[in-house]
Amino acid sequence: MSKNEDVRFTSSSLKIPLSPPSFFSQTLGSHLTEATKSVIHLVKSFRNFPKPLNFLARPSPLLCSSSLSLSQPAESTQLEVAATQPKGQTVARHPREDEERVLISEVLVRNKDGEELERKDLEAEAVAALKACRPNSALTVREVQEDVHRIIDSGLFWSCMPVAVDTRDGIRLVFQVEPNQEFQGLVCEGANVLPSKFLEDAFRDGYGKVVNIRRLDDVITSINGWYNERGLFGMVSGVEILSGGIIRLKVSEAEVNDISVRFLDRKTGEPTIGKTKPETILRQLTTKKGQVYSLIQGKRDAETVLTMGIMDDVSIIHQSVGDRDKIDLVMNVVERVSGGFSAGGGISRGITTSRPLSGLIGSFAYSHRNVFGRNQKLNVSLERGQVDSIFRINYTDPWIEGDDKRTSRSIMIQNSRTPGILVHGGQPANSSLTIGRVTAGIEFSRPFRPNWSGTVGLIFQHAGAHDENGKPIIKDFYSSPLTASGNTHDDALLAKFESVYTGSGDHGSSMCVFNMEQGLPVLPEWLFFNRVNARARKGVEIGPACLLLSLSGGHVVGNFSPHEAFAIGGTNSVRGYEEGAVGSGRSHVVGSGEISFPLYGPLGGALFADYGTDLGSGSTVPGDPAGARLKPGSGYGYGFGIRLDSPLGPLRLEYAFNDQQAQRFHFGVGHRN
Repeated sequence: MSKNEDVRFTSSSLKIPLSPPSFFSQTLGSHLTEATKSVIHLVKSFRNFPKPLNFLARPSPLLCSSSLSLSQPAESTQLEVAATQPKGQTVARHPREDEERVLISEVLVRNKDGEELERKDLEAEAVAALKACRPNSALTVREVQEDVHRIIDSGLFWSCMPVAVDTRDGIRLVFQVEPNQEFQGLVCEGANVLPSKFLEDAFRDGYGKVVNIRRLDDVITSINGWYNERGLFGMVSGVEILSGGIIRLKVSEAEVNDISVRFLDRKTGEPTIGKTKPETILRQLTTKKGQVYSLIQGKRDAETVLTMGIMDDVSIIHQSVGDRDKIDLVMNVVERVSGGFSAGGGISRGITTSRPLSGLIGSFAYSHRNVFGRNQKLNVSLERGQVDSIFRINYTDPWIEGDDKRTSRSIMIQNSRTPGILVHGGQPANSSLTIGRVTAGIEFSRPFRPNWSGTVGLIFQHAGAHDENGKPIIKDFYSSPLTASGNTHDDALLAKFESVYTGSGDHGSSMCVFNMEQGLPVLPEWLFFNRVNARARKGVEIGPACLLLSLSGGHVVGNFSPHEAFAIGGTNSVRGYEEGAVGSGRSHVVGSGEISFPLYGPLGGALFADYGTDLGSGSTVPGDPAGARLKPGSGYGYGFGIRLDSPLGPLRLEYAFNDQQAQRFHFGVGHRN
């Protein structure tokens, strides 16, 4: 019964202090070591005990009051008893302690008035709890004390007083008990977050029954467990049994009094002045003042601050304040270096396998993670390869000030040059054309449901085609137009909407993306069209292997640039074909199934099959570039490959066959889109 040692049980508003373990042993030593073998001396030693006397050899959370006394009719009776005691009677002693034993002829359980208990089931419970105290047994005070404990530990009685009565037949030992009251109601104080239904369910079986302290102790354990499971700072701090059978629970819940941020030096760990605005950090926290503190929620808050990307270390400590039911939270943070230059290299995700080295790119970038100390990001980057280049300026505010929906804002300016092989490939004499785009826009994003986020934006695009010498061109070798307006460039103002669902975030988890772009003809020559695109992915684990199913599709209505047609075929589409070799149309559907499995360490294998079609829409693209290049419009591929986890990301090397009896190697970086 020591599970809830911090809980104090009281009954009828009476709080009984618990005596330390040494109290009884000291009293016993002072009153029994000089006792004689006669009953009359034992009577005197019992009567010299303080009344009431707690028989508590160990701290107990249970409400109890127990005392030992011996009632005598008169002093003459004592002498008569002593005189009539059988000659030669000896008293056995404890083998380890010099304790006197007294022969008990009868053991009874009665109420505090010495009468039989009205409820025989309670009397039976008390009798069943007795181990040492049996009729015609020689007992010591310690053994009586232990049986008092057993009766109290049954949980049904709040008081037990052993009384020794001298009778003609010998010493009668009467345990005078007071049963607990019948449970009639519950009052709970201080439980602000504990559900009332939880309390109702916990006490429902006890209504109208005698309060069982053992059962009550189990209920308290379950309440404390409810708080522990949720990481909440709360527990039952007191129980009081009031008159009328009303149980009053006192629950202590630690509320957050204040939250502060403390910056620590990266090298010394000493407090220092930070560059980040404290309010920028505090608004990331879901823990607020006045709520019951949760360790789980605090851990989640620390992880959220860490994912801001501007901290190297985050921890939360709690400190007690004057009010025992309140705590202060201090978030210790170590800031990262805010910004700097970087350079590196990599491989373009859109490379072809016929010229794999053409996909090599070099990059140079400057980034600042914490502009104005408000976690705003500035990135300026340049990526340059043999066939493509991108210059980008991006400014992002992950959380707009004053917004309570966690809306982010991103402003972007970009100048890119990408190969035009997806739609207009196959130029003669190995000549090539590139698509140049200048893009500028603003986007707003925010989560609106768990695992769901949405983005809206307004983007201006100025795009056109160039030959290998950089000269603007409006038609390709097959006289197919390269722009919708007939000019060297097409201009478009796009209103964008995107909704994204992500599962756990792993590649094998579920994912769904819906994207729509609407061209706004603010000026007559600006393009007017609507494009919708969607893709979904579902992963299924099959033992150590993973089956990944994916499906994508889209459609364009209106006047759009031919180079913006949906291209089908290639490393991230239908494998076994060159990039865009299956078709390019206003519509498309691509499905893929892939089984991946581990091989050895970071190396894995895969089996796959892909299918794609333009749904017969190739000829509706201005100039029919797919028909001019005799693209089939639909096709499938299948094959096998290996995967390697590397510092550059997942590397994919695949060998595929297509329905045209052709084979092809594919090499890619990262997971398929």
